[in-house]
Amino acid sequence: MKNKRAIGLISAVPLEGSRFVAKLNPEINPFVSCGQKQSLFYSGKHYGCNLAYVVSGLGKVNAAHAATLLINHFTPSLIINLGVGGAYPSSGLDVGSVAIATKEIYADEGVWLKDGLKTLETIGIPLVQAGRRRYFNEFPLGDRDTKKIMTLKRMNVWEKNCGFGIRSGAFATVSACTGTKKRAAEIEKRLQVICENMEGAAVAHICALYGIPLVEIRGISNMVEERTRESWDIVNAAEHCQSIVVELLREISKTFWVGSV
Repeated sequence: MKNKRAIGLISAVPLEGSRFVAKLNPEINPFVSCGQKQSLFYSGKHYGCNLAYVVSGLGKVNAAHAATLLINHFTPSLIINLGVGGAYPSSGLDVGSVAIATKEIYADEGVWLKDGLKTLETIGIPLVQAGRRRYFNEFPLGDRDTKKIMTLKRMNVWEKNCGFGIRSGAFATVSACTGTKKRAAEIEKRLQVICENMEGAAVAHICALYGIPLVEIRGISNMVEERTRESWDIVNAAEHCQSIVVELLREISKTFWVGSV
């Protein structure tokens, strides 16, 4: 964050970053358009920072592809992955609250044995090896600088200012959304996670490959239980998530000099 580059933002759908879509300029560039008719990238200065925002599309492959393009085209010093997610039953989160990831975990990768799913460590081949560090299913998030900004004290202030709960913990990235209480209980017990999503570990994976710190912030749109769309609140979850991203950007702008896109 001290190397005078932009802050990268990434979300799966435009609603999750609507504040930024409204304020930033669309990028008309064949390299970053991914072959689609609409522009996927937006850039400009807002909330005291130079920003580059990409809408990735749903799922791990789309997220990894978009994150790679974001990094190669804009060389961000930090990436913020924002969006909505589901909260696991014992997380202490409610619909409308916000979760901040301490690490991202691939929930599905590994090997199935008689006693259940085991991690990639059972196979013995890491997804990423950076120096002596080997990443299997888990990717710790943030770095020393971002952790200084996102202290518990400051998060408590954000919580008071914004009027909804904020909790931090491990996130699970799944290929198939959990739609039963039984499956939710299994994942929660196995991984000790608070929030479920479909993109975060893939973005963390790419950031680990490039050595770029990542922050992930998600508004809770639903509880991870029996699937009942009627009880979801995606709009408020997306709005609350973006409110915390804005608070984070303001803190970054006070603390670090972030250069042009």
